[in-house]
Amino acid sequence: MSGIILFDGVCNLCNSAVQFVIKRDRNQYFYFASLQSEIGKRLINQHQLPKDIDSFVLIENNQASIQSTAALKVCKRLDGGWKGLAILLLLPVKIREPLYKVVAMNRYKWFGKKDQCMLPNPNQKARFLS
Repeated sequence: MSGIILFDGVCNLCNSAVQFVIKRDRNQYFYFASLQSEIGKRLINQHQLPKDIDSFVLIENNQASIQSTAALKVCKRLDGGWKGLAILLLLPVKIREPLYKVVAMNRYKWFGKKDQCMLPNPNQKARFLS
């Protein structure tokens, strides 16, 4: 069993988040694909997500989670104290989602944007689906 993280491949924050997860996922539970990739688009369609979604997506057990729910479910599987953040899943989405959305709406302005999707290094390549 594994999880798939779909991320905005041109977003510097999103690329940093992927690197963060890779470093803290010793069991290599997570695999990655950019939202812009063919496999990303196929998974978006398969899980009936909006075609223009530009959010963090986690696919686990054939179910898709987005935004703060996805991020917190990822934390639950990471090594170390990051698991503790999963307790925030107990908060209603209406409470935790506004902060997520503020960061998401400003991510390009605050963290920058790449011209093209990131390329994984040779050690990471097997973890990327596209």
